[in-house]
Amino acid sequence: MSNRAGYVKTNLSGEAAYRSFVPAPLPPNPPVALDTETISLLIKANQQVGKLESVASRIPNINLFVSMYVRKEALLSSQIEGTQATLEDVLDPTIDQNANRNVADVINHIKATEFAINRMKELPLCNRLIRETHAVLMQGIRGQEKSPGAFRSSQNWIGAPGSTLTNARYIPPNPEDMIQAMSDLEKYINDDDGYDVLIRAALIHYQFETIHPFLDGNGRVGRLLITLFLIEKDVLTTPALYISYFLKKNRIEYYDRMTEVRSKDNYEQWIKFFLQAVSESAADALSAIDELTQLHDKNLLLIQSMGRVTKNAVRVFTYLEANPIIEIKKTAVALEITFNTVSSVIARLIDAGILVQTDQSSRNRTFAYEAYLGILKKGT
Repeated sequence: MSNRAGYVKTNLSGEAAYRSFVPAPLPPNPPVALDTETISLLIKANQQVGKLESVASRIPNINLFVSMYVRKEALLSSQIEGTQATLEDVLDPTIDQNANRNVADVINHIKATEFAINRMKELPLCNRLIRETHAVLMQGIRGQEKSPGAFRSSQNWIGAPGSTLTNARYIPPNPEDMIQAMSDLEKYINDDDGYDVLIRAALIHYQFETIHPFLDGNGRVGRLLITLFLIEKDVLTTPALYISYFLKKNRIEYYDRMTEVRSKDNYEQWIKFFLQAVSESAADALSAIDELTQLHDKNLLLIQSMGRVTKNAVRVFTYLEANPIIEIKKTAVALEITFNTVSSVIARLIDAGILVQTDQSSRNRTFAYEAYLGILKKGT
């Protein structure tokens, strides 16, 4: 194997011997070849991200959209790793998040995203921030025994359930080589090699997944790293772009293309795939913002014609856009209005076709903003 992407190294000896991959530091050498197709994809991806950033900066309630998109991305990124949960599970106020490990996975991903974005106000995008984010991601869930917040001190591998070091599909660098690789990656993240930021994001994501520095959670942290890097480089001011929907939809190709970098030194095909993912994801986000904005405006007009309940109906509606599945008691507590007032507003929203009752039981009745959920649920 040539040394452009890295090399395979033999560890230990005798029956304990195994081979691990040692990635070459970024940027690639020889440099990435930018053919006509790549340049075209790059221009389109940057245009779409630019449009998204422009729209996001003009919409008054963009934080609501971003908050919901963070939840959707957390769900999709976790689903790529095998988490069995739905958007309704994540949003349902009656589900005990501590008792449902799949939902806990997603909730922790949301917390890790919010933590990392806030932490970047104090720290650059560095290994310390990556480890701290991992600690939040893995806190109290199934990966807690796998060293939350710490780079691994043992060898890991990727393969089918039950696979070993002798038959694994891929074996990342050993712990010593991993520490050096992460140090090199940290330097690359904070240097400027002249490549477009989106190409650099593609290289960083590939490199992180190849290094696989944690015992668990590498995929989720690696995909979050894309968004954090784009915020760090001022390509995004809000985390409105996430590519897990595209990656989930093309999961086999996603893994195959990263494998081809390692096996054939072919960074170029991975970069093309990544740019397509960014372009389509930005277009999806723009479409969702447009649909949600139209839905908001239409339903707000309906609510403003409700007479004496309008004031409280607007408050419940605003709450609903942040929590599209609600329960009367928790809504009343959150808005500091009476149970009966919330109940009567919900009845009016049902009559207006905005809400539907999802749980017919007399206790803990839940109500869903179905049209809103329908837009968000795409791909989940």
